Amino acid sequence: MTSVQALSDRQRRILAPWALACAERVLPLFDADEAAHLVILDAVERTRAFGAGRGDTAVEIRKRFEAARASKAATTPAGVAAARSVAQAASVAHMGAHALGAAAYAVKAVALAHPDQSEAVPAEILWQLGQLDDQQRNALRQLPLLGTNASGPLGPGLLCNGILGTTIRHIQADIG
Repeated sequence: MTSVQALSDRQRRILAPWALACAERVLPLFDADEAAHLVILDAVERTRAFGAGRGDTAVEIRKRFEAARASKAATTPAGVAAARSVAQAASVAHMGAHALGAAAYAVKAVALAHPDQSEAVPAEILWQLGQLDDQQRNALRQLPLLGTNASGPLGPGLLCNGILGTTIRHIQADIG
């Protein structure tokens, strides 16, 4: 049985550019060795291709963990979060709900990089919301509210906690 968090292939391809935009905005925070950078950049390019209607979904599903593994090479907590944002964006090919994970990890990266700037997090969320087009908003509206469905990344778990959960709840409330 397919999870409601998966969304259709068309919806996932619609969401991929937004998820990638969120991740790319914080990508400069990722500082690691060259091998890890290449893995992250490959994930970015594959996600871009997927969102443009190219790329094989099965291949993307098989490769979705590569960027998450590369995040371990980051030299700062903000860099780890930035790489995880890319990993979540790349995972949109698997489940559309990962788009919200990409946005949340991007916000976490901003929070970690700018701990003394109280306006940084709300500004980042506002920027993310401003990037959504109507089709993307409609696709995100098809997802269950955070923590209400255990069949994917929006289930009770990591994305429900801390700034990740706060960010996703804010986005879901805004797109209503």
